[in-house]
Formats: sequence, structure tokens, C-alpha cells
Amino acid sequence: MLASEAAQWMLAMLHRDGCIYQDDTVDMLTKANAEDLLRENPDGNIVLGSGLLNAFKKISASAVWIKPDRYWRWRVDEDEPGRDQRG
Repeated sequence: MLASEAAQWMLAMLHRDGCIYQDDTVDMLTKANAEDLLRENPDGNIVLGSGLLNAFKKISASAVWIKPDRYWRWRVDEDEPGRDQRG
């Protein structure tokens, strides 16, 4: 699976559900044998690799990252500037 294909899947889930959790994407990629799109972070957690994140950012300009809960959702009026949000 290519990073662009995984990013399109993420975008489809965002459209369908209004949010997409990182863990759900990791699970999908693991089941699809696409571990090359993942990496291990310094805490030992499996997270999305930079290639996939870059591909997703290119096609999801109006999505924001909610770091505490590790998911993306659509931007709302109350959001602060920038991609990373508190909740």
C-alpha cells in the first residue's frame, strides 16, 4: 500500500465519521501488511510515519490534529490557528 492510498483511506474515514483516530489507522495498516508506513516513536508506540502524515496533510487542509487524544477532526470556528489543537 502506498502512502497516498492510506491517506485517501484516512480522508474517507474522516468524511464518514467526522474524525479518524491514529490507532484505527495503525490497526488498518497492520492488517494490510503496510507496516512500512508506520514507525516507532521514542515512547515505544507505533505511530504513523512521516511519509503517510505528509500525504495526509496535502489532502486534508481543513483537518486538525487533537494531540491529547491522538485523532484528526474537521476544523471548527473555535479552533486556534495551526494544525495542532487541544481538543
